[in-house]
Amino acid sequence: MFEFVTAGRIVVGSGTRSRLGDLTLPLGRRALVGTGSNSDRHRELVDLLTDAGIEVTTATQSGEPTAESVTDIVAATPSSVDVVVAIGGGSVIDAAKAAAALLTNGGEILDYVEVVGAGRTLEAAPLPMVAVPTSAGTGAEVTKNAVVTVPEHHVKVSLRHDAMVPAVALVDPELTLGLPPHVTAHTGFDALTQCIESFVSGFANPVTDGLARTGIALAAGGLERAWSDGSDLAAREAMSTAALLGGMALANAKLGAVHGLAGPMGGVTGAPHGSICGHLLAPVMAANLASLDADHPAVGRHVEVARLLTGRSDATAEDGVAWVTGLAERLGLDGLDGPPPSDDTVTALVEAAQRSSSMRGNPVTLGDEVVTELIRGCWR
Repeated sequence: MFEFVTAGRIVVGSGTRSRLGDLTLPLGRRALVGTGSNSDRHRELVDLLTDAGIEVTTATQSGEPTAESVTDIVAATPSSVDVVVAIGGGSVIDAAKAAAALLTNGGEILDYVEVVGAGRTLEAAPLPMVAVPTSAGTGAEVTKNAVVTVPEHHVKVSLRHDAMVPAVALVDPELTLGLPPHVTAHTGFDALTQCIESFVSGFANPVTDGLARTGIALAAGGLERAWSDGSDLAAREAMSTAALLGGMALANAKLGAVHGLAGPMGGVTGAPHGSICGHLLAPVMAANLASLDADHPAVGRHVEVARLLTGRSDATAEDGVAWVTGLAERLGLDGLDGPPPSDDTVTALVEAAQRSSSMRGNPVTLGDEVVTELIRGCWR
């Protein structure tokens, strides 16, 4: 038995942004439009909404969302707003998702989030939302959670509910053209990691398997090309699709130890989420293989991952680890900057990671000693 939850409607393809007004209008006529710090960058899209007769209120999200930034967005939003449109990367979409939930449920972010909050359940459906990603990484346009940083606790946490999946995901790869190489590397490694983790997850099912397999193959062929040539539209299309498929897969199959670690580590270090994924993916794959019994089904899945990554029918699971290691090195994701954390900080990170819901998707339970080594290895 399994269930599958995703966006109500998914529209993908170069040039599809021209349909934004028509796709939004059935959901509402007074929109909160969330963008990055430079809202003029996507003036074309905002104009499509106004041309469709939609009244627009804008809000900006600079950097990754925090509990405070989401509260500020909600406080500045007119009560008449009846639809939310997010135009940006994963941070913008997550901030908009959280705002859409709070606008109908009231309260503050800490009332609802896991780990450091009260963990209350959303009682009312969030405002309907249209998500328009401008990067290819998180797949937030089709997931049911919003990741928010709580600086005072040095953690990233999730506000999560099935009703938080956007009503419409509008994925136009042309919006990702020209992203800087480092942003392409960070977001792309997040997409690749999500596809791999959802494929080897203990909660994988036949639907997520198909999505993840395709996403892995697309990312394997497209990530380095998009990084080396930001104008390569075919590579951008591959990565936008990989991110979308990874988001659909993770929303239903969970993730694993990379993401279990990335949340707490991001809260402490401030490093970009995708950068942490790039540092951790190969070591976590190796740690899983070392901890799994030889006949465990996840071993065969790691072999299949290796063959999708390398394009070789005779590739071994270890070849997959080597392929990911090489890609991370070429893209500059082979070690976190700054001094390594103290022993006390590492202990706290291990405890937080082991409590993370993502850890439950990992194909094998990793002990504290292994998790400690994974964290320390990011600074070598």
